Amino acid sequence: MIDLSWMAWTWQTAAFFILIGLLLAGMGIWEYVSPGGSPRYGILRMTTTRGDRLFISLLGSAFINIAWLGFGGPDLWWALALSAVYAIGVFRFV
Repeated sequence: MIDLSWMAWTWQTAAFFILIGLLLAGMGIWEYVSPGGSPRYGILRMTTTRGDRLFISLLGSAFINIAWLGFGGPDLWWALALSAVYAIGVFRFV
């Protein structure tokens, strides 16, 4: 049996997993309603689909959070807000 007693399940951890679940559910419903999306030629000067834009936004958000940890400390609420703005920008313009 695996011992998971070291894992601290705080409300922040639960909120993270709920947010990821809602993101996946929303993307799944969006894909069901509009399969594949329409490829776009955006600011990066390459054709991207909805999945490409999701990957770019998740990768960029990871770098934003890592940079915030390095320069701003462990309080990641502002990094989360910045990542959300970044993701909206990626889905809008890329």
